Amino acid sequence: MYYVNREQISARLNVIPKVVDALELIAAGWDGQLLKSFAQERALHLAIETVTDVGSCLIDGFIMRDASSYEDIIDIIAGEGVFSADIHGTLLELVRLRKPLVQDYYEWDRAQLHPLTLVLPAILQQFQTAVNTYLEQELDR
Repeated sequence: MYYVNREQISARLNVIPKVVDALELIAAGWDGQLLKSFAQERALHLAIETVTDVGSCLIDGFIMRDASSYEDIIDIIAGEGVFSADIHGTLLELVRLRKPLVQDYYEWDRAQLHPLTLVLPAILQQFQTAVNTYLEQELDR
């Protein structure tokens, strides 16, 4: 039997609607101002952390193979059928932003609206639904 901490996963998934709202507000009102740029960076960072935290919980709980990187977390849970292939590419692109946001922040182009800011709201909602569906299928048998 698996020990999947559904409370921990749920707590993280519950952040997604707030991140989605933030990304949509940022995109709708984008004017390149510094405050909005920092808000965009934080929203993207929270999206990364949420997706990878949920992925790590799934990997640990369902005893999937160990992940060696953030990209690997996405690859593993995609390979296990947690979400569809069309979400996979965008989530890989998202987690690849972690290094530029967290380590190379001094090089981040703050004047531009990042393209993921426009597409992530739908992808994050699909991710949330897919994870909940996966948990129901795997645990509520």
